[in-house]
Parts: sequence; structure tokens; C-alpha cells
Amino acid sequence: MNNLHTKHGVLKLPAFLPDATRGVVRCVDSQDLRRCGVQGLVINAYHLMLNPGAKLLRQMRGCHVYMNWDMPILSDSGGFQLFSLIRQNPKLGTIRENKVIFKFSDGKKKILTPEKCIQAQFHLSSDIMMCLDYCTHSEDSPEVQLESVNRTIAWAKLCRAEYDRYLSQNRDERRPLIFAIIQGGNDRALRQHCADSLKSVGFDGYAFGGWPIDAKGDLLEDILAYTAELMPDDHPKYALGVGKPENIVACAEMGYNLFDCVVPTRDARHRRLYIFNADDWESVDLSKDDFYSCLYIQDKKHVTDSNPVSSLCDCLCCKNYSRAYLHYLFRIKDTLAYRLATIHNLRFYMNLMELIRKKRNVKRKA
Repeated sequence: MNNLHTKHGVLKLPAFLPDATRGVVRCVDSQDLRRCGVQGLVINAYHLMLNPGAKLLRQMRGCHVYMNWDMPILSDSGGFQLFSLIRQNPKLGTIRENKVIFKFSDGKKKILTPEKCIQAQFHLSSDIMMCLDYCTHSEDSPEVQLESVNRTIAWAKLCRAEYDRYLSQNRDERRPLIFAIIQGGNDRALRQHCADSLKSVGFDGYAFGGWPIDAKGDLLEDILAYTAELMPDDHPKYALGVGKPENIVACAEMGYNLFDCVVPTRDARHRRLYIFNADDWESVDLSKDDFYSCLYIQDKKHVTDSNPVSSLCDCLCCKNYSRAYLHYLFRIKDTLAYRLATIHNLRFYMNLMELIRKKRNVKRKA
């Protein structure tokens, strides 16, 4: 696939979508994102259901109007929160057959069902919706992986039914897309069963579910590649949460064409900036392990460094400010430092995706 058509525009594939979890990419605004070349964003339906609330966002005519963002938005369902919150701390909630109950410190409860998950994503005016899934870690037991697959399939069917019901009652020529998530851990048979079951229901795209890295932080290449082969080639293949540059390159080679992660924006706030190890664009070789490196702007050597963060980069930071000035801004903890660093890292990622697209096109012509 070269393009993914949505209600709010076309995504050139492969594409990286920055995380705007709570309706904002931290430290930057919508104009900054556009100038960086960002094509779309990922929001989190669970967090936005809690605050400011799906009903309020519906009153505000959806997240696009609320955020002043007129390009595609993909909404994550909240499945990862089941893993990160409840499964790691059962006191925070309960996972039942067809619903999840979140418990808060003030005694209040929030019930999330597959149906409510889809309804909320319609209220958010998402361009791409994700089915609610049961996320696992690669090292979870076979029993947990089987439970995850069974629930993920059952919830996906309920999500699809609610999606179809909603559309039948609220006709819109520009319908949102709906993706399903393939679980199964490192068990190929479970991945196959999950993928086959989801494909029999029918979705617009499919995603790799579960933690994509092992306990050592290494990419789970074998199961990622196997899962990509299970997905239809004429549908988007989404590598959920894959975000390190070298991992994006590896997954793009496997056939994945949609990515998201907090890495570039989080690293920017931690003074870690990405640069290509090349003197010009033609010299960037994505096949090499060291095609990029991280510049740690807090290092003392940058105190008097008049060079831009990267001579290749055309972002606001690199075109207007030196490493020395950015070092100074971080040292005095001025908020401009976080904005400039975030802009730079996002621009690096957009340039990376453009290089991957060009590399793929060259291969096809050959």
C-alpha cells in the first residue's frame, strides 16, 4: 500500500504518527506539527473518556475541532491500559468477560465495554478506530496468552457489531476506518488463530498486539515478521508502539506501514536528540546499524557549540538556533527548550519516514 485514505486526508505510507495521548503532543501546537510534516496523530480514547469526556468532545464537534487539527486522527482503544494498570495492579480494576471496571482512588468506577469503546471513538470523531483488545507481555504464560486471544476476538466481534449498528443509525458517507489487533504473544498458533478469526469478521486494517520488545529491550523480530505475514497485503499493517528508528526500519522491511510511539517526544524532553550520521541525504544508509545517533544536548561540550543540532535538518530549531543556545535553555529550564527539542525530533522522524518511502519506491522500480 502506498496511501491510506481517511475522512481527514490521505496518509502516505509508511507513516509515523506521534502520540497525542490526551489530545495534545506535549510542548508543541498544531502549527508546529504541520511544519514538521506530521501527517496524523494518535489519541487515547480511554484517557479522553475520563477527561474532558467523550460527551463534551462530541459537543465540541470532535477532537479535530477541539485540537485545531484537520488531518487524520487514530484513536487507541485503551487496551494497553488494561495491561499497564489493571493487570499490573489488580486493585485498580477488574477485567470481566465483556467489560472492564476501572477503580479510582476517590471510590468512583468507570466501566469500559467494547460497545462503549466504539461509541466513544465516534464521539471523538476518529478517522481510524481501534477495537478493544486484551494486551499481554511476550513472557506471559500460555494460559494468559490464550485468554488474551479469546477475549480479543470476542471483543473485536462486539466492536464490529457496534460499529455497524452506529453507522446504520448515523449515516455518513465518510465513515471512519476500524482496525483489529492480533494477539497471541510468541505463540505462532495463537497468532494464526487470532488473525484468521479477525479476518473472518473483516476490518479495514490489522495491528500487531502485545509488547513488541523482550525483557532486554530487543525487538521481537521473529513474531513480528510472522504476524505481518498473517495480515492481508492490501490492508494497513500497524506495528503498535514500535518507535525506535532502527525498529521502525526493521518493521518496515517486514511489511508494516503504520507506526506510533512516545519515543521522539519523550526523548526530546529528556534532552536526547536524533541526528543522521551523514553529510548529505544521499549518504544516509538505513541498512547500517549506525545510520543515526543521539546527541545529548546537556553535555558540557555544547556550551559554546555554535553548530545547529543537525546540519541536514530544516526544522525551526536547526535553522535558527545553535546547540549552545539549546543547551542554555535546558540549563535554565525554559519551556522553549522542550518545544525546540520536540520539533527537532519530530522532524527527524518525518525525514526518516520519507527516506523509507523513497527506499521502497527504488526497490519497486528495480
